[in-house]
Formats: sequence, C-alpha cells, structure tokens
Amino acid sequence: RDLTDISLLKCFIHLRYVDLSDNKLQDLSPLNSLTHLLWLKVDGNLLTSACMQELPYLQIISFAHNHIKAIEGITHPRLVNLSLKGNKIQTALGLGHGQLFSLQILELRGNKLESTAGLNLPKLKNLYLVRDQPVWGVGQSYCRAWHLQSLGSHYLHVFLCPAFCFLFFRNNGISNLQEVEKLQVLPMLQALVLLDNPCSDEPSYRLEVLVLLPHLQRLDKELVEEDERADANEIRQKRQEEEK
Repeated sequence: RDLTDISLLKCFIHLRYVDLSDNKLQDLSPLNSLTHLLWLKVDGNLLTSACMQELPYLQIISFAHNHIKAIEGITHPRLVNLSLKGNKIQTALGLGHGQLFSLQILELRGNKLESTAGLNLPKLKNLYLVRDQPVWGVGQSYCRAWHLQSLGSHYLHVFLCPAFCFLFFRNNGISNLQEVEKLQVLPMLQALVLLDNPCSDEPSYRLEVLVLLPHLQRLDKELVEEDERADANEIRQKRQEEEK
C-alpha cells in the first residue's frame, strides 16, 4: 500500500503478528511499543537497518529484500528464525550469542558477504548462505560451538562443521567429484544431496561418492544399499593397496 508511516500502530500494543511487506518503510520505531509481538515480516521495504528495540517475545523476523548493510542491533532474546535474504550485507559482525542465544535458523542468501567471521550462535541449526558467490571462513572455532544440522550454500568453499549430518547441494554447478572428497572431514555426515550437478552425470557416480564417503546412509534421497556399500569398500581397499 506504499505506506511510509506506521505510527498508528503504537496504539495496538497487544498485536502478536504483523506483516508490513511491500511498502516504503524506512523506520520501524513505532513497533517498539508492541512488546507482545511474536512474528514480524517487513520484506520489500526501504529499510537500511535491522536495528530495533529489544522485544522480549519476538520469535520470527523477516527483513528480506530491503537495503540493509549492517546487522548490529538485533537483540531479541527469544528470536528463533531470522531472514535477512536479499539485502546488501557484507559482514556477519553483530550476530553474536550474547544477543541471539535462541537463534536456530539464519537466512543470509542474496547478500554481499565475503566472510562469515563473527558468527557465534550456539543454538544455530540451519544456516543459508549466498547463492551468487563463494563465502569463505565458517571458522572451525565457531563450528565447534554450533549444533548445526544443515547448511544450504551454493559453494563448497567453506570450512564445514564436523557435526553436520545432512547437506543439500542440489543444482550448484559442482562438476568434479574431488569437491565431494572435501566432505571427508565430516564424520557425522549421513545424508547428501547432489542431484542436478554435473558430477552426478559421471559414470558410476553413486559408487564413487560412496568410495569417498563410506559412512553415508542416504545419497540423493535414496538409501544406500548393502551391495553398493560392499562394492565401494572393495574399490576403496584396492586403491589404498595400490597407493602403498
């Protein structure tokens, strides 16, 4: 509705759910009085900052497709799901466990991130990174503090958390199975999706992946059969003997 002023909302102090998407808002300060707010969506506005007064019960926020460059000032203690997709963010500094110790889902795709240095979120389970360029430095020191379960990323150029048990890399342009070899550092990895990548068209693709990742239980949503695992183990042992 091309709204530029939401000061009227100050009066509605018991609002729980607010959707202000696709307007022309630059200021969210009138929402500071909505101390019972649980869910907020402000996608597609003109916001340059995600900073708001701390709201004690807020659990879900989406700031997608604004003009946000920095992410300091997000301090809601019960926030579980935060989307900053499609902004102009270059650094993850400001997203620390001191303010966001309940955050489990973080969406950062479509930004200008060059590094994830500064992320230190102890309960984070799902991290979605950019699709249009590599992101370097999901540091191992931070990973040890996380309980991540999945990482949706367009590239494998990251230091992956040893606790990952599922990775989804469908349609990412991965052409060489040597990239898959990098996943050997993930002892807990049980399920991997590589569908629609060039490497999945290689001869004996499933077998070669299992040679590299013998602990996989599921590849491309299909369970690993015992005969596949046996064949892969045989090939792996033969290659190891040849290398001696």
